[in-house]
Amino acid sequence: MVGGSSVSIPLLLLAALITYFCGCFNGAVIVSKYILRDDVRNHGSGNAGLTNFHRTFGGGLTFVVILTDVLKAVAAVLIASALLDGTDLAKYWAGLFCLLGHMFPCMFRFRGGKGILSGGAIAIMIDWRVALVVWGGFIILAVLTRYVSLGSCWAGASFPFATWFVYHDGVLLLLSIVIGGLILYKHRENIKRLVTGKESKFSLHKKKEGKA
Repeated sequence: MVGGSSVSIPLLLLAALITYFCGCFNGAVIVSKYILRDDVRNHGSGNAGLTNFHRTFGGGLTFVVILTDVLKAVAAVLIASALLDGTDLAKYWAGLFCLLGHMFPCMFRFRGGKGILSGGAIAIMIDWRVALVVWGGFIILAVLTRYVSLGSCWAGASFPFATWFVYHDGVLLLLSIVIGGLILYKHRENIKRLVTGKESKFSLHKKKEGKA
């Protein structure tokens, strides 16, 4: 029993599979590789995420990347919610496997992004209080320091605390720890550069070989 409802193991597995493949539709890779014919993973930090895409290419296609990564997260949560009777577990379950697909997409040699944009959309779908903590800290830190990665680390680290504050549910807490841990793991190189003072600050202007 989670969130007051029982769940079916086969439906959990089906939801995991579908939401993983939703996550695999990585906006930065799709736009750069199939529209611009220049894979974003061959530039800058090699990361298939929004920041590296913007620094490398800039332009209006950045909004296509945003739209793709937000919509796939929304779709993943809605699909899982339909399969799992709209339980709170469904949202966290979808979030975990959508981010796994985004970070490790099987169709793109398991080289994906870091999950912040999709993760942020999932936080909004989960609960406005969780989103307020995650997004509030992200925006404040990113704006004040211009280190997007610092805000991203806040998002990953604060997610379990916000989850526990809102739900007080052990299973949801465990899933949130895994989700937050994945985000921090994907930012491990950024953390090293932040500590050594070598991290690049965000700019609205594209930069060919920036660290993302």
